[in-house]
Amino acid sequence: MDRDPDDCVFCQIVEGRRTASEVFRDESVLVFLDHSPLFKGHLLVMPSVHHVVLADLPAAELTHYFEVVQACTTALVEGLGSQGSLVVTNNTVSQSVPHLHTHVVPRTRGDGLRGFFWPRTKYSSPAEADEMAQRIASRLIL
Repeated sequence: MDRDPDDCVFCQIVEGRRTASEVFRDESVLVFLDHSPLFKGHLLVMPSVHHVVLADLPAAELTHYFEVVQACTTALVEGLGSQGSLVVTNNTVSQSVPHLHTHVVPRTRGDGLRGFFWPRTKYSSPAEADEMAQRIASRLIL
């Protein structure tokens, strides 16, 4: 995937070189309709500045970014009558555009979407789960 902001489709939307059905824009965040929605009203929330994955977004910008994501979940319920939403941020894998973005998808019971989009797995034992948790915890930086 190209990580050059000059060639980034989302940066081109921010700059007005490409069109999108905008829902919200401020100095640091843009929200628009996904051009290939899972369901009508499927939103993409993204920072206006080019960042590839969530880890690239400066910590000082996280609160506002996720306040906008949170507000979008409410807007889908109130504006479209959805019963809830699915919120997903891919990092590299399954990220079709290499610019940080969060999907906010309207959900309604019986909409046909079954849980997550990928197959589930199981741990072979509680010990394996504990070992996996420890490996992650040892690298968690807060």
